[in-house]
Amino acid sequence: MPADSAIHARAVTRVYKAKPHPVVALGGVDLDVAPGEYFGLLGPNGAGKTTLIKILTTLLLPTSGTARVAGFDVVNETAKIRRVINMVSGGEQSGYGLLTTREQLWMFSQFYGLTNRDGWRRVDELIELTGLGEQRDQKVRTLSTGQRQKLNFARGLLNDPWVLFLDEPTLGLDVAAARELREHTLGWMAAAPGRTILLTTHYMVEAELLCDRIAIVDRGKILALGTPDELRRRVQAESIFRIELDQLPADGGLGTIGALPGVLSAVRADGAGDGTSAGAAADRVALKVALADDSALTSVVNAVAGIGSNLVGLSKSEPSLEDVFVELVGRGF
Repeated sequence: MPADSAIHARAVTRVYKAKPHPVVALGGVDLDVAPGEYFGLLGPNGAGKTTLIKILTTLLLPTSGTARVAGFDVVNETAKIRRVINMVSGGEQSGYGLLTTREQLWMFSQFYGLTNRDGWRRVDELIELTGLGEQRDQKVRTLSTGQRQKLNFARGLLNDPWVLFLDEPTLGLDVAAARELREHTLGWMAAAPGRTILLTTHYMVEAELLCDRIAIVDRGKILALGTPDELRRRVQAESIFRIELDQLPADGGLGTIGALPGVLSAVRADGAGDGTSAGAAADRVALKVALADDSALTSVVNAVAGIGSNLVGLSKSEPSLEDVFVELVGRGF
């Protein structure tokens, strides 16, 4: 890929003329995606994700600002960009129902400018890659939803793009089909250095599993950008552990743990003293311990032995991307 950035955008704005007031779909977006990165865009409907993708894929002109994809300008070098990108959207039509899977892909190979020989070779490669071998001679109209989306994904790889845009690619798929499609995207990226994916999705788990970095978008602006771990730390800077013990001395056991260096707080988490239970077994004592960082856990474990207790359970409480999203946007998906 002949560029330092797969995607480079500065102050990208898109305003739609409407009455009584213009609608600002994008309000000055700055974005850099490195070659080889799996980058995610999260946001509610109407946040501006699809508008940004349309600009980056040369389907829509920006009102102002600049953007380059694979080093090419989205306004002045559209033909060059279209040769090195592709796009797959969730729920899109697969093509002509009377054609077979193999015929359908070959037709698109001709649209992308492949020779007859190279087109058939590429079609057969992608049928194998996406697991459509049993459906290669099956009419497109008879394919299941998952098989149709595999076909769309194969079509998106026909021109061997440098940058692949995935706009909610697993929309409407069952769990197994969605998992399989995600594995195909990872396999495609791993097969050659520099291949880049920009993904929009409404599935937080999908973003966490796949994306190296994520931008959260709302009302045409990027509200936060970082790795999944960096974003989660926005809502929970400390490390929180649930620790289960076989017993806890009444005289100072909890205080001993709470006074340790790096321990921010230590409280009972099993409802002791209020007649309730938070799920600990009857023969266990549960504590909720907040640490400045994970390194303080060693002293906590050592202190447990020192007060005559045995550690019988340990788990870390992690905030989710959903928590981050709700904090920034004010609502969930």
